[in-house]
Amino acid sequence: MLPMIPLLLALALAGAPAPPAVPLADSSATTRLHALFDGEWERTMREQPTWASALGDRRYNTQWPEATVAAEERRHMAARAALRALAAIPRDSLPAAEQLNYDLFKRQYEEDIEAYRYREFLIPLDQRGGIQTADELHETLRFATVRDYQDWIARMHGLGTYVDQTIALMRQGIREKRVHPRVIMERVPSQIAAQLASVADSSPFYRPFAAMPDSMSEATRAALRAEARRAITETVVPAYRRFDAFFRGEYLPATRATVGVYDTPDGRALYAFRARTYTTTRMTPDEIFDTGMREVQRIRTEMERIMREVGFTGSYAEFLHHLRTDPKFSYASPEELLQAYLATAKRVDPELVTLFGKLPRTPYGVRPIPDALAPHTYTAYYQRPAADGSRAGYYYVNLYKPRSRPTYEIEALTLHESVPGHHLQIALAMELGELPAFRRYSGFTAFTEGWALYAESLGDDIGFYRDPYSKFGQLTYEMWRAVRLVVDVGMHHKGWTRERAITFFMDNAAKSEQDVVNEIDRYISWPGQALAYKIGELKIKELRARAAARLGAKFDVRAFHDVVLGSGAVPLDVLERKIDSWITATAVPGT
Repeated sequence: MLPMIPLLLALALAGAPAPPAVPLADSSATTRLHALFDGEWERTMREQPTWASALGDRRYNTQWPEATVAAEERRHMAARAALRALAAIPRDSLPAAEQLNYDLFKRQYEEDIEAYRYREFLIPLDQRGGIQTADELHETLRFATVRDYQDWIARMHGLGTYVDQTIALMRQGIREKRVHPRVIMERVPSQIAAQLASVADSSPFYRPFAAMPDSMSEATRAALRAEARRAITETVVPAYRRFDAFFRGEYLPATRATVGVYDTPDGRALYAFRARTYTTTRMTPDEIFDTGMREVQRIRTEMERIMREVGFTGSYAEFLHHLRTDPKFSYASPEELLQAYLATAKRVDPELVTLFGKLPRTPYGVRPIPDALAPHTYTAYYQRPAADGSRAGYYYVNLYKPRSRPTYEIEALTLHESVPGHHLQIALAMELGELPAFRRYSGFTAFTEGWALYAESLGDDIGFYRDPYSKFGQLTYEMWRAVRLVVDVGMHHKGWTRERAITFFMDNAAKSEQDVVNEIDRYISWPGQALAYKIGELKIKELRARAAARLGAKFDVRAFHDVVLGSGAVPLDVLERKIDSWITATAVPGT
């Protein structure tokens, strides 16, 4: 396509009527827009200092967030003010790329403002983490200089205020009947107990001081360790003792017996809102439930085909029992399991060039999930790299009870959490320097988790899943996300019990009982989030099939993936428009 001004000149010289004039983009509008973005990002870093630290912004390394009702009101009012400032910027004067920035900023802030009415900040922790696991922040931090250690010591000294503020929020939650179910909160006392160190050196907060840089003198290391022990003894442990007394004496007795969010103030409206925001669609909970049931049946048919392929003659339920109990499908020790994850990750890396034209520069590593959290959390998760490049991304794997971690799921899990899943997508987004920070470092769950689930299916393209049991494992993971649509809606919208949800999960997927129970408890504590994966994956697969059908021989999977990932995480409707435009431009070059 010729640039616009020469095209107008050529048409005029040829005597043809010129097309309607297109107003030039208003650079002052773009400047104002990015000033708003920058100002709001700075506010976000001030208000969320632990996130700032995790991103590599060290300006707030001594601070915890202010966890008060007044602070939440202040943030809410600031978001409303930001939307008013946005409305004063003429959108039509912006170039197309900036209009998308404008729209995504507006969408995120409108959702944040709507979320405020549900007061979820009064439930500031769950069994997966919160104030009781605040020490884990140190895993995202750099500890190289004296200042780094001093900042952590200062943060420890500030923990008492953070704990007391959290207690006050949770007391308000009790008054408003906004509390978690008892069944998941019963997991938390053991996590608090891990913070009640009788000796400072055994506190999780002391871990950064166990191995300090050789570049520091012995006297400096000794002085910093002494300060750390004092902070732990005088502030950290007493704060957790207060929290432990509150949690056991006041909070647990106030938790509820039901598991669905429908049984909380505005619970049904909250769930419909979360279903909409997590999926970035207008699907109702009932529509999502029906989609899940269809997917469960489709995937079940494929799994039964593999069962017959390997020669198993029993029932589907008996095959699942066989997979869960036969020792050949697990490792005996955490060390063996970790080595299997490491080896699988390294097998993926050299194959990526066949699927992607652009790969991230930022590396990733594999780490065990911390021991205190491992019994209560997922099979694995991903931690994004620092924005300044000072820390790689990490794929965290759960080594707790290795006999409950099937070997046949390792390939699919690795593709999801590392590459081509979370690490590849998130690291690429962080390297899109032309995008404003709010797009590079945050996003939409349906895209990020939908992409990671889609990435599992790419194993077929790079020589994974050659073992039929491993292919069954990939289908088990896809089934897992289909089951989520059913049980999440079932518990939070239809009134299912926890036991019914566990049974449905166990009846359809080869996940171990340990994983299934942890997963169901995760859905209980995080209403709606689990819906994003399957809905996002289905949309990406739909768009790939559409592109392949329309482009035929012109379809290039590397180009398709680069387009999908080229703008960071976006809502599914935005992604669809983007892919449709790419299909048109590829089918008719020059359009």
